[in-house]
Amino acid sequence: MAYRVIQWATGGVGHLALHAILQRKDLELVGVLVHDERKAGQDAGALVGSDPVGVKATCDVEAILALDADCVCYTAHGETRVKVCLKEFCRILESGKNVVTTSIPGVIYGPGMAPEIAARLEAACKAGKASLFGSGIEPGFAGDLLPLTLMTMSEQVRSVRSQEIFSYADYPVAATVFEVFGFGKPPTHRPLMKLPGVQRAAWGPAVQMVAAGLGVTLDEMRETYETAVTERRLEVAAGIIEAGTVGAVRFETIGVVKGAPAIVIEHVNRMSADIAPHWPTATHEGTYRVIIDGRPSLTSEFYLGDGAKTYSYDGMIATAMRVVNAIPYVCDAPPGLVSALDLPLTLPRGAM
Repeated sequence: MAYRVIQWATGGVGHLALHAILQRKDLELVGVLVHDERKAGQDAGALVGSDPVGVKATCDVEAILALDADCVCYTAHGETRVKVCLKEFCRILESGKNVVTTSIPGVIYGPGMAPEIAARLEAACKAGKASLFGSGIEPGFAGDLLPLTLMTMSEQVRSVRSQEIFSYADYPVAATVFEVFGFGKPPTHRPLMKLPGVQRAAWGPAVQMVAAGLGVTLDEMRETYETAVTERRLEVAAGIIEAGTVGAVRFETIGVVKGAPAIVIEHVNRMSADIAPHWPTATHEGTYRVIIDGRPSLTSEFYLGDGAKTYSYDGMIATAMRVVNAIPYVCDAPPGLVSALDLPLTLPRGAM
């Protein structure tokens, strides 16, 4: 049986998700929603540079919602349009379609979301008898599912820290780079990530998911955010970063247990490797690292790319595949908010 799928948005991650869906024998593409009028009317195959498949892209949301489909793969930009995404999630779920999404990080673990938002989404799931699953590479894997998997080898755990140590020089999404993270802005600027509660909403559910997996209750959640400036002008994929503006950011979302930082997700993101050398570094520019202090203590590290500076692109592939690979499992799950704790390993069927 092939699961009927709609691809919602075809930007950086959506384009890769669409390509993957078209390769799968167990997935059947039945619709494509685009936001660019220039893409409307184009065949889905042409949008990813392949042969026509007989499915035309459209900007018509009502036409998309009227389609008979099992799942919507929703990858529209979400960081600066959370309310719009939540409204669209509810409409899709109420129409009886399951949703997998990379757009809002907090969706990865329902109990960690704001109660009013979780209740709203649960009601939509109930109305449509559908499920919602959010994921990505981080959050969605490196800061939550991977640490939990590693801790299946633990006798005792005192603390766990997950780090993303990434160059964002090749990351092309300008809204995320400049407005969300604050790259290219004066050090006094307050980007979205610096506003109180934003990290808690985005990465807090991942911290809560690790806590739930370990069976502990958090005392509180803390946030840190710091920046470093670049001393020279940088030309990066998202645009220009002038000398004297923010060229590196470091932030932490911290779950406190018994008064101590116990579950930490840390980002160290630079636009050039020589900025803020005193912050954590890695041999490769696209690295994820998990450090567990316990019995046994262990450190696990993986990096993206083939050594030819493909880490940013490969990271977007990994993000897309965390939800594309989950489609069959989410369609078969009971209605409601679904997390990685509720699903088996979402292995890529037919990938080899």
